[in-house]
Amino acid sequence: MTEPTSAQLKPMPEDWRRALAVVAHPDDLEYGCSAAIAAWTDAGREVAYVLATRGEAGIDTVPPAECGPLREREQRASAAVVGVTAVDFLDHRDGVIEYGPALRRDIAAAIRRHRPELVITLNHRDTWGGIAWNTPDHVAVGRATLDAAGDAGNRWIFPDLTEQGLEPWNGVRWVAVAGSASPTHAVDATPGLDRAVASLLEHRSYINALTDENAETYARNFLTEAAHSVGERFHNRPAVAFELFPR
Repeated sequence: MTEPTSAQLKPMPEDWRRALAVVAHPDDLEYGCSAAIAAWTDAGREVAYVLATRGEAGIDTVPPAECGPLREREQRASAAVVGVTAVDFLDHRDGVIEYGPALRRDIAAAIRRHRPELVITLNHRDTWGGIAWNTPDHVAVGRATLDAAGDAGNRWIFPDLTEQGLEPWNGVRWVAVAGSASPTHAVDATPGLDRAVASLLEHRSYINALTDENAETYARNFLTEAAHSVGERFHNRPAVAFELFPR
């Protein structure tokens, strides 16, 4: 008796012009989304990044005061590789981001500024596929982003944002969660895969602290294996998977 096969992933919607990606740390997007983002910017769509922290607690051998600016520079260079020039940082503390109104407010403000139709974030659940424990930062930012997509359209939740000139934006049509164990949609990674590798390689300080393997070999193997794994459910084409929540 054969085991049941997983359902095929649907193509991501294409009838949108602006996206905003909200994650906790530098490199979060590069470990899973960059090939999709490269394809989107190639098609003339606008994508902006918002990071809750500068990743200052991410490298054990580099003190936070030095690490934060270093990783910010690497993130901006990394974003540029895939056609993203708007990169904002919210200045929450790396490793101790707290889910709550303050975080939701900051993300809602970013959504009102950028006015996206598509919002992208990272796995907000406790584990990665029920196997590896997720970090509190990823959980907090992912969950807050899902909530802030609604907060951004309600003028009465954070009225001070309106007073600052940030009018409500109720135009978010989807929130796409990368790294989900329950993906529903995917983007063909083939056109953007080489740039995704180059984008991840811009985080060389982090990669060199993470592994003794050659950085380019590490980055290419990681992203290629992930894309081919998703491709088994996307017509055998290398792909980036998302769990899509319509609004």
